[in-house]
Amino acid sequence: MAETMLFSETDKPHILVVDDDERIRNLISRYLRENGFVVATAKDAADAETVMTLALFDALIVDVMMPGKTGYEMTRDLRETSQIPILLLTALGEIDNRIEGLESGADDYLSKPFEPKELLLRLQSILRRHRPIDRTVDRIKIGKWMYRINDDLVEGEDGEEIRLTAVESRLLESLARQAGKILSRDELARLCGVDGNDRTVDVQITRLRKKIEEDSRYPRYIQTIRGQGYMLKQ
Repeated sequence: MAETMLFSETDKPHILVVDDDERIRNLISRYLRENGFVVATAKDAADAETVMTLALFDALIVDVMMPGKTGYEMTRDLRETSQIPILLLTALGEIDNRIEGLESGADDYLSKPFEPKELLLRLQSILRRHRPIDRTVDRIKIGKWMYRINDDLVEGEDGEEIRLTAVESRLLESLARQAGKILSRDELARLCGVDGNDRTVDVQITRLRKKIEEDSRYPRYIQTIRGQGYMLKQ
């Protein structure tokens, strides 16, 4: 399972390190944190895909030679839908390997072994060329409601205010920040810090619907996607 965290340090770049070598993951993570980054890790591409549903990242550091999907393959797949900056790491130093890495869509390529300082400088260079993610949004429009994230409440067009519990607020924020995307019960549980089985998430969804839906039996905003999870429609 990936090492994940719920981010609160919104002013720092958020980096995901993807490498099957635990020692390398820990080394890079520790060094980047010491230099002002917020870092999460994943042990392979599949693990990374799960982590990326839970948080937004400013850049990825991805090892090329991993079990399952390689770093090249992961980069090519991501480039079909995302322009997130990617720095590839590899023990292969031949020019053909560098070319393959760049052709796959990577922004830069660093051969192992490397000096941590060089990794830091290359990462900073990549980030300077890309627009940072805006995590300052604290209000999200949901139908007739304005969801005030920092206040844990929703406000109606008529001024009506409905207070949310901490879990309800985290649940609504998770759905709202990825509106239109299906989130599984497991993903929602991890995002919201909810312990228990699928039923626990279902109960929280039911309570939330009673607060923001006109008729919770026929929800307009929080949709159940049969066999998959939930999705917010704004």
